[in-house]
Amino acid sequence: MSPVTASAQDTLVHSYLFLRRAIGLIGIALPVVLIVGKLLVDGDLLDSISGYYYSDLRDVYVGSMCAIGVFLLSYRGYGPTDDIIGNIAAFAAIGVALFPTTPDDHPTRTDQIIGGLHITFAAVFFLMLAFFCLVLFPKTDKAHPTQRKIQRNRAYLAYGVAWLTKGEAILRDLSPAPERMSPPATGATQT
Repeated sequence: MSPVTASAQDTLVHSYLFLRRAIGLIGIALPVVLIVGKLLVDGDLLDSISGYYYSDLRDVYVGSMCAIGVFLLSYRGYGPTDDIIGNIAAFAAIGVALFPTTPDDHPTRTDQIIGGLHITFAAVFFLMLAFFCLVLFPKTDKAHPTQRKIQRNRAYLAYGVAWLTKGEAILRDLSPAPERMSPPATGATQT
């Protein structure tokens, strides 16, 4: 393999890992930013993350959910199942952003319908994220996974941490593995 080819592959791997890290960072930072921001602006909290749509932090909420959706749409996993789940989660995340929860004050029939769509998109989004964290990320092709893989499987139980872990921001292997030299392709093994 020539140095130019290795460099191009390294760039692809780094871009791929960046997507995973970005999804994890937004997932962890969004609730913190919304809560701290609301406390600084008004001194109070809302009942749900979705309720921040009706606050001064609406743009942060909508922008973050759309960013997660775009990153998930760009994400390519180890096989078709990863891609399909990622695409469904992407559209659901964007749906959560574009169809707000039902407002508390005098909702119209239209508000209630849009709120129902919001709940549906949110449920699909969280189910797809749970599938990533509980089913896809822990997969291994080895009969005896490394101690680091066992640690990563435990970290996959928390959404934001799972994506940071899968993006190798935390709990990466102590020595580089040969299979990390190229981005995953259909049928590739998981770590």
